[in-house]
Amino acid sequence: MFEEYLNLPFPNMVKIRQRFAATRLSDVNAEVTKQFFRPEINQLIKPGNRIAILVGSRGITKIAEIVTATVREVKRLQATPFIVPAMGSHGGATAEGQIEVLTTLGVTEERIGAPILSSLETVDLGRLDSGLPVYFDRNASGADGIIAIGRVKPHTAFRYQYESGLIKMIAIGGGKQRGADALHSRFSVDGFGSLLLNCYRHICVKLPVLMGVAIVENAYDQPAVIEAIPANLIEKREAELLNKARELMPRIFFDCFDVLIVEQLGKNISGDGMDPNITGRYAVELKGGPTYQRLAVLDLTPETHGNALGVGLADVTTRRLVSKIDSMKGYMNAFTSKIVLGTVKVPMTLENDREAIGVALKTCVLVEPGHHKVVRIKNTLELGEIEISETLLPDAKAIPTIEILDTPMAMRFDSGGNLI
Repeated sequence: MFEEYLNLPFPNMVKIRQRFAATRLSDVNAEVTKQFFRPEINQLIKPGNRIAILVGSRGITKIAEIVTATVREVKRLQATPFIVPAMGSHGGATAEGQIEVLTTLGVTEERIGAPILSSLETVDLGRLDSGLPVYFDRNASGADGIIAIGRVKPHTAFRYQYESGLIKMIAIGGGKQRGADALHSRFSVDGFGSLLLNCYRHICVKLPVLMGVAIVENAYDQPAVIEAIPANLIEKREAELLNKARELMPRIFFDCFDVLIVEQLGKNISGDGMDPNITGRYAVELKGGPTYQRLAVLDLTPETHGNALGVGLADVTTRRLVSKIDSMKGYMNAFTSKIVLGTVKVPMTLENDREAIGVALKTCVLVEPGHHKVVRIKNTLELGEIEISETLLPDAKAIPTIEILDTPMAMRFDSGGNLI
């Protein structure tokens, strides 16, 4: 479509390695076992108890192994575990869709050895002092104990001492679509964190929340911390783990360039499809991340099941990506969250990768042809090895945590115009 107008030179690209702190756990099964043998954890689970284990929708590395090990330890303590999808409106806000999300993550009844009770039915737990209703998954509310398994990391839309983590999972994920919808109706960048905390505290008074299994990942998307935390210590410890997550979080080491190419977006990558803390493109009034002119997003992950929430933050995309969109999944997500309606808008759509990248380059201003500074990443979780344009090499050589892996080469496209 735009081929005749894209007569500018594409930059040669160079593969580089960004080096981050590489703290990691070598054996997640052993770590989960170790955590459950701690006396303060061991004593929380009584023989004969039915234990609801909350599992979310994020693509946490080795999440299936962590869930399986947790189920095994609960059984060792002679209790009966079952899994509850704790993911608000994800999976299209249907019971079947949320099972599908868990299946994609490797969390199946056959693998983990416990039933999955998926339902959008909730119980009403009363009101906060503000009058806000609090809801919780009906299956989990009938258990003798509740365990939440979740990753602790900075959120994409608000700042507080607790952001993404166990508190948010219990308050929003545990509340299913109805609870998530109620909470997001009171969203504000400055006040949402304290609202989640009040909701979490209310749930803990009403229901037997026993503990959480917190996961912190390093910059290479590997588990660096797995810690079982008794409910009475979650507030203190999650705040500390959030600081740890910020220290370990990856980033793009270049603060200013022209075009960012993201090969994949998906809900398994980030709640916003692409983590705004990495891309610098936020759905709300937050700041952080690199500065550049154009963002090109090329495809969806298979694990996102057509949910393209986040694509609206891009400037250009491809026909390939748009053809995979299941609009209602993204729409339900945006409807529930209230704050991200713009992220499901479809940006300027080009026929293939070459056109999308070409339009991104051509529409930059104050850049001479052939001098564009470009960064290409697979997604916002995998930032160890990325590609940069030859024009960024002087900047790269001045950064001690960057290793240049090869010589500059032209971008390669297949016969359909898509990147190789």
